[in-house]
Amino acid sequence: MKLLRLVLVLVFAAAFAADSSIATAQTAVYQQQDGFVDAHGVLIYYATFGKGPPLVVVHGGPGADHTYFLPYLLPLARTHRLVFIDERGSGRSQRLQDTSQYTVEAMVEDVEDVRQALKLGKISLLGHSYGGVLAQAYAFKYQQNLTHLILNSTFPSTRQMNEVLAREKTQMPADKLKRLNELEAAGLFGKGEAWEHGRYPAEYGALAWGPGYFPFLYGARPDATYDPLGGLTTTSWELYRAMWGEHGEFVIDGNLKSVEYVDQLNSIHIPTLIMAGNHDECDPSLSLEMHAKIGGSQLVILPNSGHMNFVDQPDLWEKAVEGFLGGK
Repeated sequence: MKLLRLVLVLVFAAAFAADSSIATAQTAVYQQQDGFVDAHGVLIYYATFGKGPPLVVVHGGPGADHTYFLPYLLPLARTHRLVFIDERGSGRSQRLQDTSQYTVEAMVEDVEDVRQALKLGKISLLGHSYGGVLAQAYAFKYQQNLTHLILNSTFPSTRQMNEVLAREKTQMPADKLKRLNELEAAGLFGKGEAWEHGRYPAEYGALAWGPGYFPFLYGARPDATYDPLGGLTTTSWELYRAMWGEHGEFVIDGNLKSVEYVDQLNSIHIPTLIMAGNHDECDPSLSLEMHAKIGGSQLVILPNSGHMNFVDQPDLWEKAVEGFLGGK
C-alpha cells in the first residue's frame, strides 16, 4: 500500500510538472488572428496578436499597408494586444471603384467599426505618417473610446506639410532636381506601357523616393533592403491619387488638402505621445507645434533618425512607447 501511494504521488508530481511546463510554454505563444470586418459595406482587413490592453496601429501612405511595421513593433506584443488595420483601399482591404470614398473621415469610421466588431472596448491608438493624421481625426470624433494616443512622424496641417516638402525638395542634388522638375512638368501619369499609366514612371519614382526622400527616411540604421522603386508595385495608386494628388511627391493636392487640424488640437485631453526623428520627413517642427497645442502631451524627438524612426532607433522607440503606455 505504501509503495502504491508513493507511485501515485510521483505520477501526480510528474503530471503537475508537465502541466506547469505546458502553461509556461503557452504564455510565450502569441497566436495571430486575422480576418475582415464589414465596415458599412467595406471589408477592412485586420491582424491581431499579443497580450494585454488593445493597441490599434494605423499605417501611412496613404495607400501602404500594415506590413512595414513588422517585425519592428513585435516586442509590443508582450504587453499589448496589437491590432493592425489595412485601411480601405490598401493592402488586403477592399478596393473601391468610387475613389471619392477614400477620405480621412471614412477611414475614421472604419477604425471605429473594427473597434466595435472586435469588442476591444477602450483602445490605445498609434498612427504613423498619414496614419497619424487618421489618428488625430479619430480622436476629434471618438476621444471617449481612447485611453492613449500616439502620433508618430505626422502632421496636423497640409499647408504646413507642403511647405516642409518644398524645402526638402530643394535639397536634392541640382542635376537630379532638374530632371525631377522636368518629369513633373510633363505630367506623371498616362506614360509608358498601358500597365504603367496609373502610376509614376520608374524614373520619377527612383528620383523622388531615392535622393528626394531617402535622406529624411533613415539615420542610424538605414534599411539595407530599401528599394526606391518598391512603391511602384505596392502602393494603392487609385487611393494615392485621390488623397495625395497627381502632381508628384512634393506637393499634397488631393483631398488631404482638407487636413487643417491645428486649431482643433487643444480639444484632445487624453494622454498623448508625439514622436519624430530629428531629421524626419515630417519635420520635427510639426511635432513641436502639436506638443504645444495638446495639453499635457509628451514629446520625444529621436536622435539620428528619420521618418522610419522605429527602424533607426528600435530600442529607444520601444522604450518611449512602453514607458508612455505604462504610465511612466
